[in-house]
Amino acid sequence: MSELVIEKVWKEYGDQIVLEDVSLTVASRAFVALVGPSGCGKSTFLRMLLGQERPTRGTILLDGEALPQEPGPDRGVVFQRYSVFPHLTVLGNVLLGRELSGSRYKAKLFGAARRNAIDEARRLIGEVGLSGAEDKYPAQLSGGMQQRLALAQALIMKPKVLLLDEPFGALDAFTREELWCVIRDLHTAQRVTIILVTHDLREATFLADKIFVMSARPGRVLAEHRVPFARPRQLDIMYDKGFNDMVQELHGEIAQARVAA
Repeated sequence: MSELVIEKVWKEYGDQIVLEDVSLTVASRAFVALVGPSGCGKSTFLRMLLGQERPTRGTILLDGEALPQEPGPDRGVVFQRYSVFPHLTVLGNVLLGRELSGSRYKAKLFGAARRNAIDEARRLIGEVGLSGAEDKYPAQLSGGMQQRLALAQALIMKPKVLLLDEPFGALDAFTREELWCVIRDLHTAQRVTIILVTHDLREATFLADKIFVMSARPGRVLAEHRVPFARPRQLDIMYDKGFNDMVQELHGEIAQARVAA
């Protein structure tokens, strides 16, 4: 299991309220998206889930236990900015993700453990679409390939929850859509709970099971939408009226949130 329960969470910096009374539940193996106006606290919320920030008030539970207030291998993360190590090859980067995964594995892998880790790393490299690039360095990869690498590096830790903070925002439209399909397939194959922060409402609607709309600062949950489209979704769903109607509904709610602010 990997259920997240957020109960009455506030985040304040002095007299500035960033998040106000946020409550939501993310079911085990679900894919949820957080959308809302710029500055509404989405990324702050994600940093609290990662353990980089602490809530001022409220509780965050993972599988019924208080979420550790520090980063750990139970939570993988991929940021918009490429978070790979330039001095390591693709294979070396993914193996390092395994070695850095805290108490679950030894800091260094030897013998059969290392051979097993290499096999697992190569499998994940294939799943993210980087087969044949194992010996390349990040500088030899495009931005989209580097994000594929970051995904493999995060998933080799076998996290309970994968946190995605605008991971495709810096990519061109075609590459973004390619990576939506990669994430879609990884979610099915890895059976991991995913929380996506994005400004792209098509991305949220294509990928998520449930979308939470947040208000302008201080961030609150304004609405919760269950995405009704069956999985697996193909890219041509974006031409369907129902899909575009949902995107427009989300757009309207966010526009109203800006005006209300």
